[in-house]
Amino acid sequence: MGQLRIIAIVNQKGGSGKTTTAVNLAATLAEANKKVLLIDLDPQGSASLWYGFKDKGKGLYNLLTEDERPENVIEKTSVPNLEMIPSSVVLSGVEKALANEVAAESTLKTKMANMANKPWDYILIDCPPTLGILSLNALTMAEEVLVPVEAHVMALHGLVQLLKTINVVQQRLNPGLKIAGILPCRVDNRTKHSSEVVQQLRTRFEGKVCNSVIRENIRLAEAPLHVKPITVYDPNCNGAKDYRQLAVELIGPT
Repeated sequence: MGQLRIIAIVNQKGGSGKTTTAVNLAATLAEANKKVLLIDLDPQGSASLWYGFKDKGKGLYNLLTEDERPENVIEKTSVPNLEMIPSSVVLSGVEKALANEVAAESTLKTKMANMANKPWDYILIDCPPTLGILSLNALTMAEEVLVPVEAHVMALHGLVQLLKTINVVQQRLNPGLKIAGILPCRVDNRTKHSSEVVQQLRTRFEGKVCNSVIRENIRLAEAPLHVKPITVYDPNCNGAKDYRQLAVELIGPT
């Protein structure tokens, strides 16, 4: 097993493909024989629902606010090589619970660091769509950030702000944090607008944009209704091919 890589998947704008990327990148990495832990830090719990976890009690909330151990909140998924810490309906109360804690933004990192055995190649963290204490916990624990961006001109404005936030986190909390890539999502090659936005991304953020792009694909939208990642729901569709390509790009030369 290689060195563990911890990647936060973050974008404060809804509809960016954040959860879709967390769920399906986890599946394609697992399919490539990498051991993966997916942490659903979003109180909405969309990634957890996608894998069939509903109302898993206070697990992740207790991990962040009580003396719960990570080993007790990790669940096996239906996908070989992929485990998950599901979200919790009470997770939205974490901001309040940690308000008076010292170094509250390091809680997740500290709890996970205490695990003696970390049998994974990758930890992926699906962040909330807000830049509060939960997202700061993800960005403090992560070594890399993957930023899914919808191929739409309005998404570019939010991206600049997000990159500024990441920069502040680098300066104050996590100097080693780097950008794994900006990932163009929902790319519709039939429209000139979509292609222009991707080109704009590559020009403005040179060297930071993934070579992989995720095309607009109805099968990706259908997959959560069937409680399956795209690799299981429709392994031959464009969505599955695109996320496999992203996994290959992230893994790099072997």
